[in-house]
Amino acid sequence: MNLILWRHAEAEDLPDALSISRSADLQRPLTRRGRKQADATAAWLRGHLPADYRVVCSPALRTRETAAALSGRAEILDDLAPGADVGAVLAAIDWPQGHEHTVVVGHQPWIGRLASLLMAGHEMNWSVKKSGVWWLAARTRESEAQVVLRAVIQPDLF
Repeated sequence: MNLILWRHAEAEDLPDALSISRSADLQRPLTRRGRKQADATAAWLRGHLPADYRVVCSPALRTRETAAALSGRAEILDDLAPGADVGAVLAAIDWPQGHEHTVVVGHQPWIGRLASLLMAGHEMNWSVKKSGVWWLAARTRESEAQVVLRAVIQPDLF
């Protein structure tokens, strides 16, 4: 399974009065810069993904807009919401048996924590920039399950 972790692009900030509102946070749209980031990242992904890929995202507007830059057929999974548990994310995407190429559009800190769990064996607060991509692959070698880092692309490289 190829797992492409894609952090949502830059989104509008919440006004201070709404900063503690979960429903307001879920409705934050991408900024103009964020739309450009999402388009550039999506163009890179389209150039590297096979035709048959799955896109899943959190219910937050910013992840849905980011995912839409790549595909109009993104699945919205509540288990990928802001503050998600890494174990719930892995279960929701059926790691490592799931779809051969799965793009997961989500949030910090769980994207960085998921990358660290798969690469280092435990959760750490790894930083993933907005619209950054971590491409991981699961494989088995000599009866040992392994995770291979295929690419880390930051949005300023597009």
